[in-house]
Amino acid sequence: MFSKHANRINRFVCASKHYATQSKILVDKPIVEIDGDEMTKLIFDEIKAKLVFPFVEVKRDYYDCSITNRNQTQNQVSRDAAAAILKHNVGVKCSTITPDEERVKEFNLTQMWPSPNGMIRNALNGTQFRESIIFKNVNKYVPGWTKPIIMGRHTFGDQYGGKDVTIKKPSKIFITIKSDDGTEDSVEAFSYKGKGVAMLTFNTEDSIRSFAVSCFRMALERNYPLYFATKSTLLKQYDKLFNEVFLDVYEKDFKTQFEHANLTFELRLIDDMAAQAMKSSGGFLWALKSYDGDVLSDVVGQGFGSMGLMIHSLVSHDGKTVMTEPAHGTVTRHYREHQKGVTTSTNPISSIFAWSRGLQHRAKLDGNAQLENFSKALEKATVGTVEDGLVTKDLAPCVYGKEFKDKFLSTSEFIDEVVKRLK
Repeated sequence: MFSKHANRINRFVCASKHYATQSKILVDKPIVEIDGDEMTKLIFDEIKAKLVFPFVEVKRDYYDCSITNRNQTQNQVSRDAAAAILKHNVGVKCSTITPDEERVKEFNLTQMWPSPNGMIRNALNGTQFRESIIFKNVNKYVPGWTKPIIMGRHTFGDQYGGKDVTIKKPSKIFITIKSDDGTEDSVEAFSYKGKGVAMLTFNTEDSIRSFAVSCFRMALERNYPLYFATKSTLLKQYDKLFNEVFLDVYEKDFKTQFEHANLTFELRLIDDMAAQAMKSSGGFLWALKSYDGDVLSDVVGQGFGSMGLMIHSLVSHDGKTVMTEPAHGTVTRHYREHQKGVTTSTNPISSIFAWSRGLQHRAKLDGNAQLENFSKALEKATVGTVEDGLVTKDLAPCVYGKEFKDKFLSTSEFIDEVVKRLK
C-alpha cells in the first residue's frame, strides 16, 4: 500500500501543481506533532509526505507517543507532549493504542499504560469537539441530517478519571470525604454479599465552567443553538451541578449574545435529546459529559456515513490552544492485513482534516493568510475527490449502494487523487 518510491514519485506529481511551483509557505512558529500507532501512523506518514510538507515549511516539535515509546519512557513522552502543546498552542496528534491485557502481552509492556489523550485533555482543561463533514453524494444512515451536528464533550474527570475496583468478598464500601479543615464525613454506598465491582467518579466546578464557556463560544462562532443533556432526574446531585453551572454561565456571560444572534440554549434529559436528535435535520451543538459524549459522538459520526468523516479537535477553554486528531483509533484490523502485504482501503479523511485544522489554527494565531488559504484548499481538494465519486471502501456503500463491488480506492490511491486536485 505504501510504496517505498512514493516520495520520489510524489515530487514529480506535485511539480506541476500550483502550490509546488511556488516557494513553500513559511510558518514562523512550530506545531507539536504527536506520532502514534498502526494504520493511522502509516496514513499520517503518507499525508505528511504528499499533502503537507511539499507545500508547507513548518518546524515540528515531535513526540513519539507510540505504545512502544510510551513504555520505554515510562509514559514521560506523553507528559512532555502535553506540556509542548500548552507552550506552542497547536498540536496534531496521531491515533495511539490504549492497551488491554492482550496488548500488554503483545508489546511486552511493563504496565497497562493509559492513553495519552487523558493526560493531554487534563493539561488543556479543554473541550473535545467533533463534527462530521457532509458530502453531496454520500448517503447518510440518518437521511434527515442535512446540517452538521457538533458534539461537545467534556473531557475531565467522570468515568475516565475515576477509580474502579473489584470487590472480592462480602464487604461494605464507603465514600469518605476528608476536608482540609480536618473534618471527615463518610457515606455507606453499598453492602456486598459476594463478589462485585465499584466505581467512583468525580468532577469540579471549575472544569465544568470551562467546559460551558467553550460550548457557548463554539455555538456563537457557528451560529447554532446549544443543548446540554444529562440524566439529572437520576443523578440528582452530580448532574445538578453541571446544569447549575451551565445556567449560571449562560445568564451572566452569554444570554445577551445568544439573544442578539437569535440563538437558544436548553437543558435537556439525555434520552429525550437522543430521540429528538434522530428526528432533527441537525444544525445544533450537543454538549455532553465525558462518557455520554464518547459514545454518542460515535453514533452521530456513523449516522452521517462513517467515523472516517469526522473532524476532531480538543480546544482549551480560552480558545487559544487546539489539538487536532483523527476521530477514530489505530484501525488495527486493517493494519493486520497490511502486515500480511494486503493492500487496504482505510479512509484517511479524518486524518487529513486533523492536519488541515491544525494548520488553520496555527494560521489564525499567526495571522498567516497563505497558510490559511492552503489548509482550506486541502480540505476542498479532499471534499472534491469524494464528490467526484472516488472513495475508500467504507464510503462505497453510501455512494454506490450495496452493489459497490470494486468501486473504491486504496488509501494511497485516494490520497493521490487529492494531490491531483490540490491546486
